[in-house]
Amino acid sequence: MNKRDKDILEALEKFRVLDRNHLISMFFKELTGTVNACNRVMKRLERDDKVKVHRSTRPYSYYPQKSNIRPNSTKVPHFLAIADFYVQLCKYATPSKFEVEWKTGSKGSIEPDIFMIWNGAPFFVEIQRNHYTKKVMDAKKEKYTSYFYSQAWKEHSDYFPFLWIVSETKYKGLEWDPLRVYQSDTVSTFISKYMKKDKRNAAG
Repeated sequence: MNKRDKDILEALEKFRVLDRNHLISMFFKELTGTVNACNRVMKRLERDDKVKVHRSTRPYSYYPQKSNIRPNSTKVPHFLAIADFYVQLCKYATPSKFEVEWKTGSKGSIEPDIFMIWNGAPFFVEIQRNHYTKKVMDAKKEKYTSYFYSQAWKEHSDYFPFLWIVSETKYKGLEWDPLRVYQSDTVSTFISKYMKKDKRNAAG
């Protein structure tokens, strides 16, 4: 296997599942004939028993060879949404760290979908494909606030990560002091809403 093959297999382990468009964005976008190039490589990796492919989706979805995720699992759209988010991020800057389903190691603690370092800043990211009730959001607030005061986060970051909620729902009451919470439906919306505003404030 060449380096790109190994990088693809590592990405599948990290994201759990990727579709062809994700793979093209991550590994083939600099090539001409990106679709054909990706198809050839993935067909070879499947032939060599390195990956599993599910052809019931369009584009096809690819999994690690030893994956136990069923194609009809509700987790599949969620993992694909995480990959979508990563691809969006990379259009602006590639995260130096991107951990999927990051765990603190403590039962009952926070369970962000992602812990990442992006543009030099740490983030916890919640990818929400559905509307969450106030009760659920209040429970999340309590967990994140408790984790902040536990000081355990200092093992992973010099300062407490920002919390970024990615959702089409616009939640009210996200002033979770002392936490700093952002919400947007896409990365580009986040850039326009927050980062450009910060630059204007700095200039002023």
